[in-house]
Amino acid sequence: MAAAQGRFSDGADGTDSAKDSSVPLPFRRAVDGLKKARLRQGIEIDPTKPPQRLAPHAYALEAAVVDGDEDLADGRLILLHDPAGHDAWQGAFRLVTLVRAELEPEMAVDPLLPEVCWSWLTGALDARGLTYGEASGTVTMAASHYFGGLGERRPATQIEIRASWTPREGVGGVPDTAAHLSAWCELLCQIAGLPPVGPTETVTGVVSLPQRRGPHHPQG
Repeated sequence: MAAAQGRFSDGADGTDSAKDSSVPLPFRRAVDGLKKARLRQGIEIDPTKPPQRLAPHAYALEAAVVDGDEDLADGRLILLHDPAGHDAWQGAFRLVTLVRAELEPEMAVDPLLPEVCWSWLTGALDARGLTYGEASGTVTMAASHYFGGLGERRPATQIEIRASWTPREGVGGVPDTAAHLSAWCELLCQIAGLPPVGPTETVTGVVSLPQRRGPHHPQG
């Protein structure tokens, strides 16, 4: 995974669909907005193949918080778009995420940790003045204990956050995807154990995703 590098994902055929008239302009602009996000130092991000059939149009990013050769946390953010709107979303766009990290033992025993993790997401969105709706998700912790030949390993607990929300659409029906990506990366950093920072302090690097391929738009 390389910071500030990447390509659009639209399948394996290598065709350039960036100018495909079947890709709505608001979706293209929303994907372009992701290129303008400014992230904290230590985040590596790349486009990845989006899931099929969740929406007429989809684009996905994967990211990790790295410290040397170690990944402290990783996750995926998916941008969905249905030009006709979606009743469950209450809008034409939806952001879906999975974030996960291994917890320190003292954090794993905190009974309030799930609520705190959820507040990291909503707090990051609110700190950037973002309006969103229909937020939902789960916070899951899974403990691992090792035996036999692995018995020397200390117990480990992994936390996983799955969430989705509807970003408010702005001018031209396009949400501020750069700000939403910045907020999501702040969640990733906090679950990795990094101290929180304010929105104006996150500008340490620019995501650059050259448009070599068009956004994915599944058929059927």
